[in-house]
Amino acid sequence: MKILLKKVSIALGLLIALNVNLASAQTVKWDSTYRPGKYIEQVAKFKADVKSKKDYVFLGNSITAGTDWAKLLSLPQAKNRGISGDITFGVLERLQDVIDGKPKKIFILIGINDISRNIPDSVILGNYKKIVKRIREGSKKTQIYFNTLLPVNASFEKFKNHYGKDEHILYLNNEIKKIAAKNVTVIDLYTQFLDKDNHLKAELTKDGLHLIPEGYKVWADFLNATGYLK
Repeated sequence: MKILLKKVSIALGLLIALNVNLASAQTVKWDSTYRPGKYIEQVAKFKADVKSKKDYVFLGNSITAGTDWAKLLSLPQAKNRGISGDITFGVLERLQDVIDGKPKKIFILIGINDISRNIPDSVILGNYKKIVKRIREGSKKTQIYFNTLLPVNASFEKFKNHYGKDEHILYLNNEIKKIAAKNVTVIDLYTQFLDKDNHLKAELTKDGLHLIPEGYKVWADFLNATGYLK
C-alpha cells in the first residue's frame, strides 16, 4: 500500500511539474523598457525644438516619422514627433514634452511595434488610455486625434514579427473607437489603406508595413477631406 501511494505521489509530482513547465513555455515574454537606438537623440532634438500653442503634433513611430508633415499638408505648424521603432511605453516616457507645449492638436498613431513585440493587447489599450488621460489633464485645450492602426501586408516578407497578427490589430482598432469623447476624435485610418483581401494595399507600401509617398498622399487627402486640419 505504501509503495502504491509513493508511486502515485511521484506520478502526481511529475504531472504538476509538467504542467508548470508547459505553462512557462506558453508564457509570451515582452519588454516595456525597449527603446529604439536613436530614441534618446530624437527626444533631445524634440525638446530643443521651438513649441507653439498653434502646433499640430504628429506623434508615433516610423509610420509617422516617414514623412515631412509640414510639407505634405502645407501646414507650417505641423510637427513630426515620430520615432522609428517606438512603442506605447516610449511615447508615454516622452509625452510630457509634447504636453508642455500645449499644442492645438495631437494626432496619435502607435501600437504596431507593441504587437510585434508581443505586448498584450490589454496593456497596449491601457497605455492608449493613459496617453489620452495625461494629455487631457495636462493640456486641456488640446484636441486629441487617435488613429486606428494600419493594416499590414505579409506578401512582402520583410517584417515577419508584424505579420500574422491581424486579430490584434482588429481588436485594438475596435477598442480605439470606444475612446472617442468630448475632445478625443478617432480617425479610422485602417479602412483607408485596406485592399479587397483585408491587407495593406501593396501599391501604397514598400515593405508591407511602411508607407511610400503615395500612401502618405492618401493619408493627407483623407485628413483634408474630413476637416480634421481646420
